[in-house]
Amino acid sequence: MTPDESLAWLYGLQQFGIKLGLQNITGLLARLGDPQQAFRCLHVAGTNGKGSVSVFLAEILRHAGYRVGLYTSPHLHDFTERVRIDGVPLARGRLPVLAGEVQAAAAGIPATFFEATTALALLAFRDAAVEVAVLETGMGGRLDATNAVDPALCLITPVSFDHREHLGETLAAIAAEKAGIIKPAVPVVSGVQPPDAAAVIAATAAARRAPLWQAGSDYLWGGDHAAMWFRAPGAELSGLRCALPGIHQLANYAQALAGAVRLRQAGMPIADAALARAGETARWPGRLEWWGTPPAVLLDGAHNPAGAAALARYLADEVRRPVRLVAGLSGQRLPAEVFAPLAPLVRALYVTPVPDGVTVPAEVLAGWAWDAGVPARTFADPAAALAAALTDRQRDEVVVAAGSLYLVAAVRGLLCADAAWSLTDLKEGR
Repeated sequence: MTPDESLAWLYGLQQFGIKLGLQNITGLLARLGDPQQAFRCLHVAGTNGKGSVSVFLAEILRHAGYRVGLYTSPHLHDFTERVRIDGVPLARGRLPVLAGEVQAAAAGIPATFFEATTALALLAFRDAAVEVAVLETGMGGRLDATNAVDPALCLITPVSFDHREHLGETLAAIAAEKAGIIKPAVPVVSGVQPPDAAAVIAATAAARRAPLWQAGSDYLWGGDHAAMWFRAPGAELSGLRCALPGIHQLANYAQALAGAVRLRQAGMPIADAALARAGETARWPGRLEWWGTPPAVLLDGAHNPAGAAALARYLADEVRRPVRLVAGLSGQRLPAEVFAPLAPLVRALYVTPVPDGVTVPAEVLAGWAWDAGVPARTFADPAAALAAALTDRQRDEVVVAAGSLYLVAAVRGLLCADAAWSLTDLKEGR
């Protein structure tokens, strides 16, 4: 197989859709020799922030001198971004070998795209001799393919409403799915949680005798992006810098710090210098990412109510400019739930279909906007929507692309590749 043929086989597995359960992945990994047993695994679940926490934690371990694997999803521009080793995406030349092994092992197993990709990542990490791998769950936790590993640490980021058709209609039900990654006696670090979710996580940890650290009680933080402080049993740091914008990223960084301190207490050498350096070097494209000197174009993968609330808070507190919003939603999400926090800040909405997967009809999103008092127009694709927003933008306004991460990826690709969206033009407000 060529790299492209490998990807064609993997994407062809999407015909099996989403199948929550561990039977396929455990069988597949067993046939591959259980590659996940060759290194420590750190497992991250949650609704919002799990990618950021995973990146921060991987950076901490990398600066501590470990060879680190990082598995996240989805990718922005290239499949290989999902599988990183010491911060570098998987070499495309490795895809035929890895995909070939997974394909052979999957004979007779109706593996889904995510199951096969998870197996490929774990195989890649074993072959690269990583010492520790940070694994972000896909959608849930309890029945997620990544839950086939036996982790040394579990982290649960803030739980909120998303994927209700698969995870449940209440926060408690969703939290129960996320808490399904908790293993007997394995330490757990929980982020800032709504009361219903916190209760479920605490009860699950207690039932499995898993030591639990909770944000706001077992570990604390404060300050700002230029001078953050952090405290936990056995650790007290100050003067930390956080490169990822948004007040919520301080909480994500703190959760990763708490996780690293727990690992240190379990015997992994991790110096304070590594804890501090990670905040400066962490990068997570497409999440509150500015293209050009602010205010130019802001990209953010806010696709659920909590994510949109975080984006709205950042825009209101730090950007303080009217917004022209390029937006699209995927799946079965409801515009009124997702974008309600942004409505007071948006001067005009530019609706576009999401490039991949099931998209919320443009007329549904535009109808919500008009009902909310926000003028809206629909466009055939992200390029047309972005062009219109940039053309209409006044000098006191900012263009924001948000909603599905697939939409953010499409807009980011346009900004990267097309001279029409040059940084000079964006900076000068053209």
